[in-house]
Amino acid sequence: MDVNPLQIIYQDQRLVAINKPNGLLVHKSPIAADADVFAVQLLRDQLGQKVYPVHRLDRKTSGVLLFALHEEMNSLMQQQFQEGKVKKTYHAIVRGFTPDAGEIDYPLKREDGTVQEAFTSFKTRARSEVPFQIGKHATSRYSLVELTPTTGRMHQLRKHMAHIFHPIIGDRPHGCNKQNRFFKNQLGMDEMMLHAVSVEFVHPATGQIISVKAPYQPVFGKLLEVLKLSLA
Repeated sequence: MDVNPLQIIYQDQRLVAINKPNGLLVHKSPIAADADVFAVQLLRDQLGQKVYPVHRLDRKTSGVLLFALHEEMNSLMQQQFQEGKVKKTYHAIVRGFTPDAGEIDYPLKREDGTVQEAFTSFKTRARSEVPFQIGKHATSRYSLVELTPTTGRMHQLRKHMAHIFHPIIGDRPHGCNKQNRFFKNQLGMDEMMLHAVSVEFVHPATGQIISVKAPYQPVFGKLLEVLKLSLA
């Protein structure tokens, strides 16, 4: 994976944010023993100092990933995330025409069986119909949606979009196998189309409202063009 140097999109004396590429793990994990490259180590080596990830993104999700540069700031920022005080916004390319806007209030079960409340609001930014015959129809429909989770459950956005029958393109195992196979075989795209576009929070040291935005990764932008999904 060619990720060096990482794209830094925000930096001050206490915090730094990168635009994490698809496929990069935040740190070592027993459930991904195949990986030997991690965002924590890459950023540490790039900056020449210890870094602390204050939240997480799925390996397959790209976008804003925030780190603290000191232990105290790490604790303060983790507390903000845990208390739901950080506004997180994602964009996803999904199957079908989504409603203009909506809310998904659907509890999710952890691996240990614990059921947790999970809430996501969404709005549709663009829709398109393209001549891809994947099933019985001659065309296929897609939407670009903006997702705002108010809880932070594991795979929440992926599970919530699958729950309303608009799975994220490239998502495995929650997505549509036919769609994923088509995009991989016909377009050479194997990435999941979920991107963390921004995080907004109150800086613990200055009290200022900080908004960090991450431009789309190239593969996400390319698929928007292929599917003729435009924000205009």
